[in-house]
Amino acid sequence: MIEKSKKNNTIQYKHGVYIAQGSSAVGPKEGAGPIGKSFDKVYTTIHGGEETWENFECKLQLDAVTTVMKKNMMTADDFGFILGGDLLNQIMITNFTAKELEIPYLGLYNACATMAEAMVIGGMLIDGAYADNLLVVASSHNATSERQYRNPTELGAQRPQTAQWTVTGAGAMILSTTPSDIKITAATIGKVRDFGVKDPNQMGAAMAPAVFSTIKDHFKNTNTSVCDYDLILSGDLGYHGHKILLALFQGEGFEVGAQIQDSGIWIYHSKQDVHSGGSGAGCSAAVWASYLLSEIRKGKYKKILLAGSGALLSPTSLQQGNSIPAICHVVSLINQEVGSVL
Repeated sequence: MIEKSKKNNTIQYKHGVYIAQGSSAVGPKEGAGPIGKSFDKVYTTIHGGEETWENFECKLQLDAVTTVMKKNMMTADDFGFILGGDLLNQIMITNFTAKELEIPYLGLYNACATMAEAMVIGGMLIDGAYADNLLVVASSHNATSERQYRNPTELGAQRPQTAQWTVTGAGAMILSTTPSDIKITAATIGKVRDFGVKDPNQMGAAMAPAVFSTIKDHFKNTNTSVCDYDLILSGDLGYHGHKILLALFQGEGFEVGAQIQDSGIWIYHSKQDVHSGGSGAGCSAAVWASYLLSEIRKGKYKKILLAGSGALLSPTSLQQGNSIPAICHVVSLINQEVGSVL
């Protein structure tokens, strides 16, 4: 049995976990955003030529996975596992993707933190020598998510300014034992936090305390702080949740700098009228697997902390008067040019 080096809820990968490639596929609104040119495939309609929104999300996810395999000149036979999920009941989108690929499959659900969860568990499998290569993937679609979690899209219901726009998109990455320029060095598994938020249009407020909690755990367990990273990037807090996160850092005496950013803010222009920014499992997945990896490889960021944020939202639970629990998982990356650090 391979002995692990661990401190509390932090895993320090010891045998080399690398990101070989990433890819993404998105809808028209995402393609029109400030990082739209970084996505591998941009569709011009919200249905992508399919009869249903769900079928289009299946297409997005399969596009992301097959594209990343082509980039790395690999086939399904080269992968030990595929790990991933989406936002729909029974993670139906990812189930269909796994059916098409016929790769051993672990379906995951941590809401919008699903991509981070897949990277954490995928890192364990690679580090433990259970696979040489594996795929991680996550997706969401604005219309499928709105219909399931909030209001029928036909109603055209108005959203408050704290509401976020669920990203129509998918992202996939290859994790590998083969050394590359981007290395995953450590991960901190979050604990479920619930601060009593009951409004599904305030997911940023529900998730921000969980993000702060897990990042603090990571700092403590790795003896690091904000200043040790070029970028601390949350998954989808949006403008509202991001402000809360900054306030939480400041409230406990952390020096807050420009390196604390959010994927849900990056993906859309303010003029696109998405209110508080982007959300959804496809938000962090598409941004991290495309724009972020590109910026790391350009040398813009050398030490990165990814904080996948998820509102563990259930329509039934909300209708019964319950609040929204939240989760965050943290993944630490380095650009190999700077050597091996946490």
